[in-house]
Amino acid sequence: MNRWLLPEDIADILPAEAAKVEALRRLLLDLYQSYGYELVTPPLIEFLDSLLTGTGSDLNLQTFKLVDQLSGRTLGLRADMTPQVARIDAHLLNRDGVTRLCYAGSVVHARASITSSSREELQVGAEIYGCASLDADFEAISLLLQTLRLAGLERVYLDLSHAGVLAGILEDVSLTPEQMETLYALLQSKDRPSLATWSQAVPTDCAKALLALTHLNGPSNEVLKKARKGEFALPNNLKVQESLLQLEALLTSIAELDPVTEISIDLADLRGYQYHTGVMFAAYIADLAQPIARGGRYDQVGAAFGRARPATGFSLDLLTLASLSMASALRLAIRAPWVHDPALEAQIIQLRQAGEVVIQVREGEGFFSTQYQCDRELVRQDKNWVVTPLRSVK
Repeated sequence: MNRWLLPEDIADILPAEAAKVEALRRLLLDLYQSYGYELVTPPLIEFLDSLLTGTGSDLNLQTFKLVDQLSGRTLGLRADMTPQVARIDAHLLNRDGVTRLCYAGSVVHARASITSSSREELQVGAEIYGCASLDADFEAISLLLQTLRLAGLERVYLDLSHAGVLAGILEDVSLTPEQMETLYALLQSKDRPSLATWSQAVPTDCAKALLALTHLNGPSNEVLKKARKGEFALPNNLKVQESLLQLEALLTSIAELDPVTEISIDLADLRGYQYHTGVMFAAYIADLAQPIARGGRYDQVGAAFGRARPATGFSLDLLTLASLSMASALRLAIRAPWVHDPALEAQIIQLRQAGEVVIQVREGEGFFSTQYQCDRELVRQDKNWVVTPLRSVK
């Protein structure tokens, strides 16, 4: 076996791309911190039951597991940072009022997800705790849109949904976790024949509403009209109607903030339904079939840590975002001789302190880089070293 081979769907990030990823990471964290978000860095591994709290079976299947030789307990290699950040808010910070947290770190999946070609991702996200109003949902969505703009992605499509719609439809129906998993999969795939067969076990009005969800997708205003009146109208109960009103209010706010972004609604798009409790959203771009980012409200995820705080936020894979970004990480640099000369060394130190990149090269040797391009050089003029335009690319 070749020792340089990596496991399947695991890859190195080479200099030019790594520089692009790091530059974008700094820009995004600076953006979040300008809103008052505090940076946290959870551990890469922790006890499995903590990692999987309130997340459903999907995350369990994606989590690498190992035995802690110190305690004998099962550890997990994190596949998502959201439960960890919820634990920090609920148990470690334990604050009253609103807390804003952001993060950037590696997550690893047992299998590559449909949204990525790699089993390792660099997850970046922002979460708001302690605010139950739509103001927090709107802030999370607006921050996500700014994130994508900052990466140079101009054409963004936003898709909204709401977990409260399905909760309202099933208000008087008792289903086992296994039945919920099946229903979730049928709605997600919009498999109407199978859903019709499955729905024979629930009341007629409920079955009709579940089938209606598979038709309620498309331009936002049209979907809201169809959900309230006509063939695919949803039940007129408080939970369903309140969910639709929240979506309508968000649409108005987003349109005022960003009239360029196209907004759609898909009330059957319930990925993450296991822990989402309110508004859910996904961002798409033309060059990617799957969402570039996902987010939503998950008010109960902190309950197992002792505090079921209101919470909303979003996350995305920075490696995917950087690969789609048109921003260039190429930096201009100054070429300098690699010789011992106190005056030269003093000048190089001064230039580097001023933010310049200075690369020393031995005489007669070439310089090759995908990250830096030398457009100037340090040359000796009398007793001084002076920066001049590079006379020739060597």
